[in-house]
Amino acid sequence: MYDWGDLKVFLAAARAGSTLGAARELGINQTTVARRIAALESALDVRLFDRNQDGYRLSEAGAAILAQAERVGEEADTLERLVAQRSRHLSGAIRVTAAETIANMILTPWLSEFIDLYPDIRVEVIATDKHLDLARGEADVAFRAGYLPTGSGMLVRKLADAPWGVYCSKTYAAKRGHPACAEGLNDHIVIGVEGTLAKLDLFVWWANVTSGAKMRNVSNSVANLLSAIKAGHGVGPLPRPMGVSDPELVECFELPQFKYGYYLVTREALRDVPRVKAFNEFIIGRAVALKHMLEGRPAGK
Repeated sequence: MYDWGDLKVFLAAARAGSTLGAARELGINQTTVARRIAALESALDVRLFDRNQDGYRLSEAGAAILAQAERVGEEADTLERLVAQRSRHLSGAIRVTAAETIANMILTPWLSEFIDLYPDIRVEVIATDKHLDLARGEADVAFRAGYLPTGSGMLVRKLADAPWGVYCSKTYAAKRGHPACAEGLNDHIVIGVEGTLAKLDLFVWWANVTSGAKMRNVSNSVANLLSAIKAGHGVGPLPRPMGVSDPELVECFELPQFKYGYYLVTREALRDVPRVKAFNEFIIGRAVALKHMLEGRPAGK
């Protein structure tokens, strides 16, 4: 099966009479033009051009399919215009909720491209650690971190695992060193947690393994925990994307896996609403890059 992109290159070379002319028209390099024409000829099992010093001239077979290829090209251009028109005409509001750290570090920066693609869609970001009830209409789409969301009236897609690590500031590490494993935590000053955060499995584990350590600071939110660690108050756990992206922090070691993940959750009643569908497709279309970012790992690992 041939690639439409290769057919587009064929048409450009037929018009220009050379790979150089086609390259200029398409904004790609000459080598790519030659390679893609060869790929099309291989896929169709026919020679489309006669190559000579004067350039590329259509072969008998190439001339025979030219008119049909041009019609296919016109249909493809029409399709692209219709899709572009549809994108421009999508409008309305989408309410997207996420924890404050996810909203600030991940969601808001990524929205720049979405807003450029769909200028008439207004994205209302609700940054809160409270889990809003999508089924009741408190939000349309949610980014959730933790265990797999359950409940009726929701569509759930996992985006990535949610690994955590233990971090300290560079200043703290310069003064006191840093633990290389959980067994070394009791030789350091650690930051504790309280409130709802303390009930999570990860922080129950944290309280147990640091029971013999000095504790001078306690936080009730991940955002404040980050601030306390950066201020040098002690060693504490953070989501890896938050920790590895901060040049002021030192990663001591990764925490055990608690089967946490990042999830895209949509109110089921809105699954086919065009603006919501466009938003979800935008996120899912960037799933690989988003996975590397959310897991705090370099691309390719």
